[in-house]
Amino acid sequence: MSAIQSVVEWLEDGARSSQLSEDVLTELCRRMVEAGIPLWRAAVFVTTLHPDFMGRAFYWRDDTGIKVVEAGYDMMEREEYLQSPVVAVYGTRQPLRRHLADPACPDDYPVFKEFRADGATDYVAFPLAFTDGSIHVATWMTRQAGGFTPQQYADLTAVIAPLTRVAEIRALRRTAANLLNTYVGRQAGEQILAGRIRRGHVEAIQAVLWLSDMRGFTARSERLPPGELIDLLNRYFDCQVPVILAYGGEVLKFIGDGLLAIFPLGGDRSDAREACRRALICARTAQAQIAALEAPAGEHDAVRFGLALHIGEVMYGNIGGGNRLDFTCIGPAVNLAARLEKRAASLGRAVVASAEFAGFAPGEFIPLGEFTVAGISAPQTVFGLADPTRPAEGDDAVSRSRSPEGRPGTARTS
Repeated sequence: MSAIQSVVEWLEDGARSSQLSEDVLTELCRRMVEAGIPLWRAAVFVTTLHPDFMGRAFYWRDDTGIKVVEAGYDMMEREEYLQSPVVAVYGTRQPLRRHLADPACPDDYPVFKEFRADGATDYVAFPLAFTDGSIHVATWMTRQAGGFTPQQYADLTAVIAPLTRVAEIRALRRTAANLLNTYVGRQAGEQILAGRIRRGHVEAIQAVLWLSDMRGFTARSERLPPGELIDLLNRYFDCQVPVILAYGGEVLKFIGDGLLAIFPLGGDRSDAREACRRALICARTAQAQIAALEAPAGEHDAVRFGLALHIGEVMYGNIGGGNRLDFTCIGPAVNLAARLEKRAASLGRAVVASAEFAGFAPGEFIPLGEFTVAGISAPQTVFGLADPTRPAEGDDAVSRSRSPEGRPGTARTS
């Protein structure tokens, strides 16, 4: 059996010894070098479905190892991308090779000058054709004098088909995870991927509950054009969602202008005080960022919100009808949070909390009175922030939350 055949068989078996996609490329390059292919640099470019990123780039070098970059959609408008050999392969769906050591080799792509200056002697790019018809790309470079030999080029060609299958399987799972994270949340998405998809499959968990909505949204929706209304909603949710995620919360549902999120606790609730602390940091941060929002042109009313914080037991899992399910949480604790949020408006407060939540945040809240709450037999004491204007006292996760999580670095396509 030839050395490259063992690499092919490893890929055909699913590259099982490597769990992460970046590990696959690292192990593949190691095996190819051991098989006699003098790789200096390799890269794999895979597009994906993600609200913030158009794809991922995996870069390997023999001296620096692996690096993964997530490329934002703005990458597609840059000259560096548009004049890349990788984009040419996307369009032609054919391999592209340039013998960079040959003085007659054309510099038809600007990046080749940089590669040649770094000592590259040969560049090869292969299309990875997925079964859905989409094209992704793998590139290989060497510093070997004279470039890849005919046999080494044939060996590179031999790994493309099995590499494509491995890349597609990994990409499909990541796409599924991306979509579940986007539409149901990371923790719920992980449970769905793990097989918890039967209707009625729920569990009782302890959690801090976050239930908020925008004040005066119905009236605004009647005044604003649809495009401006959606833009306002997106900016409004940007003031809440990133910081909730940064502090370990899970956004479960958007209901018009409403938002339901949880901060799950351990089974013994020993982390309840810490979870309440994180939720309170998020609440103060969201309040400050919403207060700073610019109202749409022609709107004189400032954007305001109401938020209720509570802690208790919820039923967490699959609920629905037929084969249309929702992974969410329900229970008396959710109902109480919803009633408290409505009470916040009549009290002129942006952030209110239940007695249970306030008990885990000593000194942060003051009682606002005892009220009858619809659907709850006993009157409830509602608490408001003792100092509503005090800024959040968090860590650098607050500043990180003000831009989309995982802001991509500079990706290059070559």
